[in-house]
Amino acid sequence: MKQISQLRIMASCLIFSFISCDKDETINENQETSRDFKTIQVTNHDGHPFNTGDDKANLSSKYVANAGGGVMMQGFYWDVPAGGTWWNVVKGKVTAWGNAGIDAVWLPPASKAQNGPFSMGYDPTDYYDFGDYNQNGTTETRFGSKSELTSLITTAHEQNMKVYADIVINHNSGGQSEYNPFTGSNTYTKFNVASGKFNRTYNDFYKNSYGNNDEGSFGGFPDLCHANPYVQDWLWGRSDAVGKYYKNTMKFDGWRFDYVKGFGPWVVNQWNANVGGFSVGEYWDGNAATLEWWCDNANSSAFDFACYYKMDEAFDGNDLTKLSSGDMLWKRRPFRAVTFVSNHDTDQIWKKTLAYAYILTHEGYPTIFYRDYEEWLDKNKLNNLIWIHNNKATGNTSILYADNDEYLARRNGYNGNPGLVVYLNNSDSWQERWIQTNWSNTTIKDYTGNSSWQPTTQGDKWVKIQCPPNSYSIWSTL
Repeated sequence: MKQISQLRIMASCLIFSFISCDKDETINENQETSRDFKTIQVTNHDGHPFNTGDDKANLSSKYVANAGGGVMMQGFYWDVPAGGTWWNVVKGKVTAWGNAGIDAVWLPPASKAQNGPFSMGYDPTDYYDFGDYNQNGTTETRFGSKSELTSLITTAHEQNMKVYADIVINHNSGGQSEYNPFTGSNTYTKFNVASGKFNRTYNDFYKNSYGNNDEGSFGGFPDLCHANPYVQDWLWGRSDAVGKYYKNTMKFDGWRFDYVKGFGPWVVNQWNANVGGFSVGEYWDGNAATLEWWCDNANSSAFDFACYYKMDEAFDGNDLTKLSSGDMLWKRRPFRAVTFVSNHDTDQIWKKTLAYAYILTHEGYPTIFYRDYEEWLDKNKLNNLIWIHNNKATGNTSILYADNDEYLARRNGYNGNPGLVVYLNNSDSWQERWIQTNWSNTTIKDYTGNSSWQPTTQGDKWVKIQCPPNSYSIWSTL
C-alpha cells in the first residue's frame, strides 16, 4: 500500500513559498505518474443509456428515461422465509425501491414446483400454477398465492417498475413414473398437471426420438427436449404458451433464463422472437468472449460473470489493474451486460462497497442483491450510488489510471449530460491524483460526499482529485 509523503509536501511549501499550498492545487509526484499513464478508451458508441428492451407501450418508466439507464433489484435470496408471505414482503418494498431509482425487480421462479411449499421454484412441475391449484402438497407456493403475485406485479407497475420472471426451462421435476422405451426403464416423465396445460410424457425429455441429449442436463432431473415441436409450441409458440401467458396474462415484462448452458442459445432467441420483453441469461462462465458469443446467438443480455470474477480478483486480491486489463462482457457488449456483485447462488466478493461503486458507475445494467440492500450494506450509500448511476453515469468509458491500489475511469457523457469520473481506492490511506477530465475551467465536486473538495479544472481539463481509504469518490460538474 502506498503512503502520501507529507514531508515532501511540507518541504515544497517552504522552499517554494510563492506556490499555494492549498491541496486542491498542489502538484505532487502523482501528477506526473498520471500524465505518463496512457488513457485507455474501453468502449466506442454514441453513449445512449442501457435499453432494457421493454416494449410495453403503457409503461413509461420514470427511471430508464434518465441519463444513466436502469438499475435492477434481485427481489429474493436463497431460502427466503417459507409460508406464503414473500410476495407480500416484496410488494411492501417496491414503492421505496422505485423512489430510490430501481427500475425493475427480478422475482424467483413463480410457478408450482416439486417441493411444493418449501421449493425455491427451480424444480418446476406446472408452469401455469402460480399458487391456485392444490398439487405437490400445497395450494400456495413458498412465496404466496396467485392473487398475491398479481397484486405485487400491479403495485410494481404503478411505480413504473418492470417485473422480470425467473424462467426454468432446462429441466422439470415432480412427474409420475412411466415406462420409457428409450431408456428401457421407468422414468419420472409423466406430467399430468393440475392446470391441464403443457402435459408432458417421456418423448418430451431426453433421451427420446429426437436424440440422446442436448447441451446439458441438471441434477438428474428430466431434461426438457427443446427440439420437440410440441415443447416449442407450449413454451413460446401458441397463444397461451408459457412465455405468452406470463407476459400477457400475468403481466411480466421480461425474463431471467436459468441455467442456459443446458440448451442452445437458439432457444432463448426463439422465445424472444415470439414473446418479446427484456431477456437476460445465466450463462455461468468467466470468459467474456464466450458470454459475447452466447448473447449474439441468443439475442439476449447475459449476466457478466467475467466482470464478477475480475472484481473479486481486483478488490479482494488487491490488484485494481484487473479492472483495467481484464476482459469483461460490458467492455465487449455494453448493452448486453447485466452486472452484479452477488446473487442467490454466489457471494464471494468481500469488498462489496467498492464493487457496487464500480458497477453503478460503469456500463451495463447493474443488479443489486436483496440482502446487500436490505440487510448487509449501508442502504443510504447504495441509494446515493443508484442516484449517481441514473443521473451521471452516461456515455462511453475511458480508463484513466490503474495500479494495485487505485483505479480511475471516466464516463464521457451523452446528450448534454457531462458524465463522471470515478476514483476507487483499495489502500489504507487517502490518495490524490491528477487526471484529465472532459471539462475545461469547470468546478466539480464529489457526489458521494466522501470528499469535501470542489476543485476547478484547468484550461487543459486537468484537475487533482482525492479518494478516502478503502472507499471511492465520484466527480462531476456542479
